[in-house]
Amino acid sequence: MSNHLKDITLKIWRQSGPNDGGHFETYKVDEISDEASFLEMLDYLNERLINEGNEAIVFDHDCREGICGTCSLMINGQAHGPERATATCQLHMRKFKSGDSITIEPWRAKAFPIVKDLMVDRSAFDRIIESGGFITSPTGGAPDANLIPIPKPVADAAMDSAECIGCGACVAACPNGAANLFTSAKIAHLNLLPQGQAERYKRVEAMVETMDEYFGSCTNHGECEAACPKEISIDVIALANADYRKAKVKNRKQLARN
Repeated sequence: MSNHLKDITLKIWRQSGPNDGGHFETYKVDEISDEASFLEMLDYLNERLINEGNEAIVFDHDCREGICGTCSLMINGQAHGPERATATCQLHMRKFKSGDSITIEPWRAKAFPIVKDLMVDRSAFDRIIESGGFITSPTGGAPDANLIPIPKPVADAAMDSAECIGCGACVAACPNGAANLFTSAKIAHLNLLPQGQAERYKRVEAMVETMDEYFGSCTNHGECEAACPKEISIDVIALANADYRKAKVKNRKQLARN
């Protein structure tokens, strides 16, 4: 494949801190390779800015392999950009034409306050996980994997949910700023498995109610599924809603017995 070079205009959100109003700044990036990833293109721009004595653009990144979920950018109004099932770090400049103008913004959600430039604070997700996204039931030593029979459709569904990388694209894409896809995926990958049954209803109640403290309500627009780089289905939201309704009954009965 030939390595074409192209010239790109970038309109990037700059914001010095949470209390700054913020604004767009325009930058030209010349002769960027088709084979460069989107984040490598930003690295190239930042190196130039630093060499010119200017402040680099702040953005989140880590693994750059579509695993960690930190590369949270709104690109031309789309979470992670124009390519489906792709995190920003997996997006390459061959998806754009020479002469294109690209607008880059941070996630726009009340629950994700801007830290600086393109970096946002996603610690609200941590609060949801802390409230129940784990298994604490004592199990002793780890048994052999094949000692716990799990039907393949159940195992597959749990693994599909476990693919969630917690990037926040679902929240950024949702017109309500809801986190139901993220929360439901984290609930489903534990609640579907035998190991997660002991705390199933306690977990779903705690995680859903913690989510409601920070995020908007789900009204089934489906934008979350479309924006998800792992293509997690909104079916998990239906599963979480069903478990939550059951939890309100089961947990109330448990409290009455105690």
